[in-house]
Amino acid sequence: MPPDTVVFDIGKVLLDWDPRHLYRRLIPDEAAMERFLAEVCTPEWNLAQDRGRPWAEAIAERCARFPEQAALIQAFRAQWHAMIAGPVPGSLELLAALRARGVPLYAITGHAVDTFEESIPRFPFLREAFRDVVVSGREGVTKPDPAIYRLLLDRNGLDAARCLFIDDSLANVRGAEAVGMVAHHFRDAATLAAALRGFGLL
Repeated sequence: MPPDTVVFDIGKVLLDWDPRHLYRRLIPDEAAMERFLAEVCTPEWNLAQDRGRPWAEAIAERCARFPEQAALIQAFRAQWHAMIAGPVPGSLELLAALRARGVPLYAITGHAVDTFEESIPRFPFLREAFRDVVVSGREGVTKPDPAIYRLLLDRNGLDAARCLFIDDSLANVRGAEAVGMVAHHFRDAATLAAALRGFGLL
């Protein structure tokens, strides 16, 4: 049977999260900004917060290693919400259309717990749209570890083969497929809309 349940990633699928939205303002030189994000506040460093490492510990570790960059490092948490430019164009409209059709909706997000909770007043759909949201920082495991997909499936009694998982990361898509989910590699809302129609979900 085709999938009848949709599982969303949030960052870069529903919300336009990118540290560059903040750091282009703090570091006007593009090359210097990219060096900072590649060498100081790196994706790997941020991933540890997605696994549950406290921000205070993460910031202290980076500041000790790069003391000359302390103010910029501290901004990563202090101004974290400036990294979300807003909804990804067209994606929330698709989410609303699926809700209107009664499609069961879930989410698995790579996210620190505190920043996720702080985002809810700005983006109420985070609480209202989904029957369950697996937040990696709360669970201590991140995509594409099979455990995070199985956690959602087991906690909600879902059949993996009837779930369509949507993520901008190809590695995370492959992780979902490895546990038996159908998966879509997100590029833009128009391509996703076509896929949803192909599955009869829209």
